[in-house]
Amino acid sequence: MSRISPAILLLFLFSNLYSQQRNLHAVKINQPVKIDGNLDDAAWQSIEAATDFIISFPSFGKPSNQKTNVKIAYDNSAVYIGAFMFDNPKEIIKGLTARDVIDLQNTDYFSVSMDTYKDNQNGFLFQVTAAGVQGDAKISQNVDRTWDAVWESKVSIKKDGWVVEMKIPFSAIRFSKKDIQNWGLQFLRFRRKTNESSSWSPDDPNVSGTVNKWGTWTGLKSITPPLRLSFLPYLSGGVRVSPIGNSTVTEYLKSGGLDVKYGINESFTLDMTLIPDFAQVQSDNVILNLTPFEVKFTEYRPFFTEGTELFNKANLFYARRIGATPQGSYDVLTLANDSPQYKIIKNPGITRLYNATKFSGRTKHNLGIGILNALTATMNAELQDQNTGKKFFVQTEPLTNYNIIVLDQALKNRSSVTFTNTSVLRKGNSRNANVAGLDVSLFDKKNTYNFLLNGQYSNVWGTNGKYDGYKAYMQYGKVSGKIQYSALASILSDKYDPNDLGFLRNNNSFGYIGSASYNNFSETKNFLTQRYQLTITNLYLYYPFKWQNFTIEQSAFVVFKNYWDVTLDFYTQPLWSNDFFEPRTPGRVLKSPPVYFLKLFGSTDSRKKLFYNYNFTYGESTLVNDPYYKVLSGFRYRFNDRLQVTATLSTEKDRGNYGFVYRDNNGAPIIGERNIKTNSTILSGDYNFNPKMNMSIRLRHYWSQVHYLNFFDLKNDGYRVLRNFTPGYDQNFNKFNVDMFYTWDFLLGSRITFAWKNALGPDVTIDGRQNKSYIKNFSRVFDYPHSNEVSIKIVYYLDYLKLKKRDNF
Repeated sequence: MSRISPAILLLFLFSNLYSQQRNLHAVKINQPVKIDGNLDDAAWQSIEAATDFIISFPSFGKPSNQKTNVKIAYDNSAVYIGAFMFDNPKEIIKGLTARDVIDLQNTDYFSVSMDTYKDNQNGFLFQVTAAGVQGDAKISQNVDRTWDAVWESKVSIKKDGWVVEMKIPFSAIRFSKKDIQNWGLQFLRFRRKTNESSSWSPDDPNVSGTVNKWGTWTGLKSITPPLRLSFLPYLSGGVRVSPIGNSTVTEYLKSGGLDVKYGINESFTLDMTLIPDFAQVQSDNVILNLTPFEVKFTEYRPFFTEGTELFNKANLFYARRIGATPQGSYDVLTLANDSPQYKIIKNPGITRLYNATKFSGRTKHNLGIGILNALTATMNAELQDQNTGKKFFVQTEPLTNYNIIVLDQALKNRSSVTFTNTSVLRKGNSRNANVAGLDVSLFDKKNTYNFLLNGQYSNVWGTNGKYDGYKAYMQYGKVSGKIQYSALASILSDKYDPNDLGFLRNNNSFGYIGSASYNNFSETKNFLTQRYQLTITNLYLYYPFKWQNFTIEQSAFVVFKNYWDVTLDFYTQPLWSNDFFEPRTPGRVLKSPPVYFLKLFGSTDSRKKLFYNYNFTYGESTLVNDPYYKVLSGFRYRFNDRLQVTATLSTEKDRGNYGFVYRDNNGAPIIGERNIKTNSTILSGDYNFNPKMNMSIRLRHYWSQVHYLNFFDLKNDGYRVLRNFTPGYDQNFNKFNVDMFYTWDFLLGSRITFAWKNALGPDVTIDGRQNKSYIKNFSRVFDYPHSNEVSIKIVYYLDYLKLKKRDNF
């Protein structure tokens, strides 16, 4: 029998140690811990430290190059963390950022994450930078950075590293009511100097998931969820000056409201917002949309982003539907343009929200329950007949109720079953809608394979008619390991419509998608990370059942040893395809030629003061003189730990774009050949006075110019026939916005925000085709009317438990 050498035995033991999840026994303390950034409290002295952090990036599995000691304890009201990150003080990076803007910034940080229900799927994350900036998030399928909790932290720099102390009150998290509990637990340290990310429990990037790789904090005893009740009253005021036609309208903004958070029991929370004010949010990146599909915008309103992970799980909730632009406002504009005798006095661009309520939580049996309800006001536009002087109102949006219910049962091995129902009811029953969906996600015991099954049913009814439809898909794949793959089959009926509260660009499709990838997260001679992927898609029209297109996409992503990353992507549609959506006429089709696109994008080392990211795309079809290209360059320069500026410049040209223009007298679609030139500039700057005070400014100018070359009739087979040219359809579309925000978190949970927003007047055409250069066009932007809005908002956090203690005292 051969002997095993000591070296091999040590290697085996080492690899086994760093591939297993960790366990840590919970210690309950009676002495108070002062959160001052020092670990000299008596309570810390008898607690064993969690050590031996494992690198997850850039080279998984190796011991961290810098020692980290973490101590964690709890009492009857909070969890306490004391962490010592050993380091050379000269190499500790302490860049200031805004709250929650931490990842990939110029700063070292430490975080603790807790899976309080030990379901391996959901968790809370608390993060502190070496500069003392806080960040927190909810983790489920995604990381929800919009969630904010009220907790304490303090940082100090020592001669041999830096220290962070944290106090996370039980009122900031949710957990079940059990005598003895085990929680999932993870500590993570990021060192910016070397871009090293290390964790207490190994985080193998080849293994699917996040929370399932955390360690366990065992034996928490006799902890009782406290009464969770807090109030966020607010006051806001300001002035808005808006151009309407040849005049301006001045509005004085004054509002007040209240947000309430109430912990109904140990697991469930009720969130309410009364008369909310969402004026102080970033302006949308509006574009010229020439496609038949709706543009999806990012949600910035806190109530609809914070703690909505349950509602977003089935992709049936698009919060921008609530409080959107009144649907009838566009009809009012058309009326005023077609009939100059009507002058618009007032035409609200946002539907007023009366109130919104969220009820969410998870039972001790891991059943997640979420209910969201919102009520929006009746909106009216005010017009004046200039011939008679009479004023009158036109309803642009009826009183509407929005509701969503989610039941999410977490199962073993990260598996889950989720039921979702959404409904929209409008006064007058002009249009009502209901959508129900069931999602099943199953993982095997080894977390290697995943099976997904989804079914959804939509029903729309009202005075304008009734119809229903369905959607279903099934996917199976290997989700862990160097080799991964998946196969998906999906079907969307022609009447499936979730868009009253959800978002779907188009229905009426049937397709197959197959993908395979090779993933190497181990360091090699030239690369830190490599990923190579192939995706093949074959689509049909659901009704009538007809073939649409076939596409192939190949991509290669690598991270070099100098932390530059590069992605090379090749996409091709090798056959003539059938576009059933662009003609915007049932039964008609537009033939599209074979095309290919080659894209190169990536970025430089983000640790440097000057950071650059790029995107170069070139496309071509089989048609003569039909090129497409896009060039994007992004720059970020960091002046110091407080100030950085960014600039993103892009230009895009599509020489041979074919699309719908108008209908002839018989209702047949007319297709135009057009040159499209689009330029976008975004400039922004951030200055952080301290961890609790910052100012940001963002300027965006978007310009898209459309020039038509030829018009065509469509034959029944989808090919084009040249027709007489009709002038007057060229477009010169500009959007310009400036958003400036000054934010001061003057107390825990309390904030003052000052905002200035400037925007180019709506529907402005700047000199049409005369502007052939970007500089000339941009200079004319300032010659046209702009809207301006200045406002201030004060939010004050009131915790019932603290108020009660004061009264008792």
